[in-house]
Amino acid sequence: WKHAMAQPEFRYWFCDRFSRHFLGFHGIGGIYNVGNIPNNIKIGKADFSSLTDYRYEGWGVGAGIAYGYAFILNKHWNLELELCVGAAYTEFTKYYCPKCGEKIGSDDHIYYGPTKAAFNLVYLF
Repeated sequence: WKHAMAQPEFRYWFCDRFSRHFLGFHGIGGIYNVGNIPNNIKIGKADFSSLTDYRYEGWGVGAGIAYGYAFILNKHWNLELELCVGAAYTEFTKYYCPKCGEKIGSDDHIYYGPTKAAFNLVYLF
């Protein structure tokens, strides 16, 4: 499977920068061509198990809000935990088999839910 994605984020720190609680606001954008991934994953209305038998090619955009906490380990290292929720809109074309096949149709979808979960090891200059 192939994809290209960007997820820039802006943060507001409640205390000192790069320490303790923060809020983040992020955008999501990307293109994808994905299939041939055997799985049985279903999250809400999103059924990822169809990636076993079908291939999806499309694009998407979205935005979300994050809450995080940064633990100071020492002068140069932090550990961050972050959870984001938001929405994403995607348009795609569905193909019959995971690697090839005829076009079945096109559709769009709006997703609401988790958009990012992060466990970051941060180096501060």
